[in-house]
Amino acid sequence: MADIGGGFRTGVARTVGLGVGLGVGVGVGVGVGPYAELTFDSEGDVDRVTQGAVSRMEATDLLVFAHGWNSDRSTATRLYDRFFAPFPELVGSGVRLGYVGVVWPSMRFSDEPIPDFDPPGALAQPDSGCALDPLTRRALGEFWPERRAELDRVAELLEERPDSAAALIEFGALVRELAGVDAVPAVLAPSVPAIFTDDVLEVCRALSAALVRAGAPGEAGAAVPPAAAGGAGITVGGGLRGLWGGAKELLRQAAYYKMKKRAGVVGERGLGPVLAQLAAARPALRFHLIGHSFGARVVSFSLRAVPERARYVKSVTLLQGAFSHYAFADRLPHDKANGGALRGLHRRVDGPVVACHSPHDSALKVFYPLASRMAGDSAGLLGFDERWGAIGHDGVQAVPGAPRLSLDAALREGVPAAGCVSVDAGSVVRRGGAPSGAHSDICHEELARVVVAAGRMGR
Repeated sequence: MADIGGGFRTGVARTVGLGVGLGVGVGVGVGVGPYAELTFDSEGDVDRVTQGAVSRMEATDLLVFAHGWNSDRSTATRLYDRFFAPFPELVGSGVRLGYVGVVWPSMRFSDEPIPDFDPPGALAQPDSGCALDPLTRRALGEFWPERRAELDRVAELLEERPDSAAALIEFGALVRELAGVDAVPAVLAPSVPAIFTDDVLEVCRALSAALVRAGAPGEAGAAVPPAAAGGAGITVGGGLRGLWGGAKELLRQAAYYKMKKRAGVVGERGLGPVLAQLAAARPALRFHLIGHSFGARVVSFSLRAVPERARYVKSVTLLQGAFSHYAFADRLPHDKANGGALRGLHRRVDGPVVACHSPHDSALKVFYPLASRMAGDSAGLLGFDERWGAIGHDGVQAVPGAPRLSLDAALREGVPAAGCVSVDAGSVVRRGGAPSGAHSDICHEELARVVVAAGRMGR
């Protein structure tokens, strides 16, 4: 089994037994039960011991939750504890829930505060500029364990912030090596986001301006007037030295690029087949999939492993999903000959696919489109192209008949019994600092109630 980066290591989740014969327990730090973690490595291989623990759960319904990019094991466990807490009081008497936390190798960016977990400003160090904080530096080393020398040089450049085009070009080359795009065969090169292939100075200018739009401070912590973001030649803070905030964001995007691909692999080759095996062994068990950010990609790509006539996946709830809003479309509006990466797979769900989205999510509103489609000029880089929008920003697109509901309406009237539905959760998903905004603000009872409604598990 491959090593798991970003603080996740292959092994058995620590549990406290609930009783003889039950086989699973309440995980350390998780207050609901029965609870178990289902652990995957970067290739989608499952830890068989954790799979066995899930298979022994005594439950009628399993809530299977996959965390997003900004997580290590500790953060994932805290997320599951917080999100799962309301469910025992929300479900009907005939429902016996089992709780499953999917653990897959992402990494924790400790300079991105998570609402409810990190006090505002607690992780920011005064006068740190663009330097990597120690926790993020360590996490990057675990994420790219064979790239210590490159990461040392990246960290040195971010700390020094030379007023030098040559230094920025060197930084861009190092980031391309980390992202693995230098090794991509020429025939596959068009699939590499232009963020890694375009002129690095222009990319850093665009990302610096995007940080301004997301509310991040400029050089030396000074706020930059939003109007400055419109200039094609913006250098936040003045000179080339002011582009290092964008350079740091480029490093972050390299990690996201690797995690995005990994999330699809874990879902399709790992979680999907494991759920199919569990369903074959226990045909009456009902599965309710929940995913946050790239975890939404994990659970959605797991649908590729669901047999066409199978009915064991009863609902899917996507929280601030970090993948295309056209993923489920049979035909793309801008390319009628092709469909989305998951076209038609919502029909493999014996219930609804609910996409919760928020306009306060800067990660998906600002940075996802930049990472997904980058043009060769700064004006294009700063423009929002709807072809590249995220499902967690504006919901499901180009799926005929897919309703769009407010959160209040979804809670008051319920959600459709099948098909795709978009729920604007901006009334509660609204807190968070730069650069990601409200992307991780998902621990709300209202969202737990959406899951219950989607799965027809309510009282």
